[in-house]
Amino acid sequence: MTVRATFERLRPAWDDFLTVPTEYEQACRFLGVDRDPARLLGASYALAGGFWLTGLVALSVGTGGFAVLGGGMSLLAAVGVALAGRYGVPLAARARRVRALGTAPSLVVTLVLGVTLWPSAERATAFATAASDGLLAERLQRQRLRARGTPRSGLRAFAEAWSDQFSALGRAVECVERAAVVPAAERAAVRSTARRHVLDGTREEMARFAADLRAPATGLYAFGVLLPLAFVSLLPAAAAAGVAVTPSLLALTYGVGLPGGLVVASAWLLARRPVAFPPATVPRTHPDVPSTPTPALIGGGLAAVFSWLVGSSVVPGWGPPIAALGAGAGTALVVHYRPVSAVRERVTAVEGALPDALSAIGRRVDRGLSVEAAIAETADVTADPLSSLLDATLARQQRLGCSIESAFAGEHGTLDELPSPRLRQAATLLDAAAAVGPPAGDSIATMGDHLDELAAVERETRRDLAQITGTLSNTGALFGPLIGGATVALAESMRSGGPIEAVSTGLLGPVVGWYCLVLAAVLTALSTGLHRGLDRALVGYRVGLALCSATAVYLVAVVATRLLV
Repeated sequence: MTVRATFERLRPAWDDFLTVPTEYEQACRFLGVDRDPARLLGASYALAGGFWLTGLVALSVGTGGFAVLGGGMSLLAAVGVALAGRYGVPLAARARRVRALGTAPSLVVTLVLGVTLWPSAERATAFATAASDGLLAERLQRQRLRARGTPRSGLRAFAEAWSDQFSALGRAVECVERAAVVPAAERAAVRSTARRHVLDGTREEMARFAADLRAPATGLYAFGVLLPLAFVSLLPAAAAAGVAVTPSLLALTYGVGLPGGLVVASAWLLARRPVAFPPATVPRTHPDVPSTPTPALIGGGLAAVFSWLVGSSVVPGWGPPIAALGAGAGTALVVHYRPVSAVRERVTAVEGALPDALSAIGRRVDRGLSVEAAIAETADVTADPLSSLLDATLARQQRLGCSIESAFAGEHGTLDELPSPRLRQAATLLDAAAAVGPPAGDSIATMGDHLDELAAVERETRRDLAQITGTLSNTGALFGPLIGGATVALAESMRSGGPIEAVSTGLLGPVVGWYCLVLAAVLTALSTGLHRGLDRALVGYRVGLALCSATAVYLVAVVATRLLV
């Protein structure tokens, strides 16, 4: 009987044994996973079981330190795979949901603008889905299509679906739907209430999160940084007192156990973030972004070689591998993600002047100017780079005879190299306003006011989190490796009177160095995720900088402490 046939015979019994939590099934559906949740979870458990058996065999049959180290790492890998298999999918769904909810204020204001231009929930919904992108816009579009041909617009179903995740979003969307049916004299107040609901709700959720975050973040700092690094300096004394501190135990603790605990604790903290405001997504097809990782690999390789040579001269023995690993990996990440960061800096510079520009355009349209004339006048009094963008857009529109939206966001439009959802929403609104005329002036100005308010909310939330995230990032890039390097050098000086092989510097140096690099990566990723939300390019760029910094600080701390003691 083949292995496949055996598996098929055992599968019914396995499915009966394996109970898939409802939360896991919901996460799979939310992420659009096309595999059966039971088979996906079962595969992770089977892989974990393989690691577990391998570890038991290594510990029971093998001899020597390498067998113990390999067996222990296999057992820890089994636990890690099992936990990742069980909780990884729900955490991924949670991260996507948090990122999506960060776009809730923009989606709500687009709905408000739509219902202002056309007092119809159906048209407002169509306008919002056309002007927005992301998960929330996709789900709203799905509800709109389901409601097609019925008296409903899909707004109520959308509000009910997301009220459990973010109650303020549900209340705001219900207000938008109500604004389409109330008497004309009451519409402005209802629309304003919708905006207030989502902005105030976002502000309150983040303020509550920042207050609840202080205690667990302090615990992570104490048990993940201070105590493990302080214990390093006590190892010689512990070994002298007869406490068994074997190389395998030390390598497992600082190489696998503590880093695994840091990752789990960081994932738990990130999962509690209610909403996130990640930067604009820059596609890999952007002309300023390299299409291959070759430049990053070359840069990282050169940095690793140079750092190996430097490490050989300042900390011979164990120094070169740590220097090459930290500097090489950090440089590769920086080179790979720096172009994305540069594009986002340009987007941020343009977006910074957008609220005032929209308010100015709205006032001019309200006075009777066409949208094109209002944009031209506003461009004359707006600073670069937004001024140049507006001028280029008008020139393109006049040259091609196309719509405003096409001039902005069409093929080879002026926003081709500025991947900004806010600028694209503004382009869609201006295009609609060109057809509506002067009555659309108030809507354009309202969007400018909303962008100002949203920027204020983002600043408030980041200010609330600044102390915690600043401490985490500084610890990972500077203070952690500083303490680690100093404690390694102190441990070396403590054993100078009588060598203790179990805690030799040749072992402590690379083990603690590895842990300091892990601290730099994990704490920086955690800080960035708490501050801006998990974004691969942003996290990768900042982790790269932190790894380069941690590597240099760690080696300098070892050398400087040796000179002092």
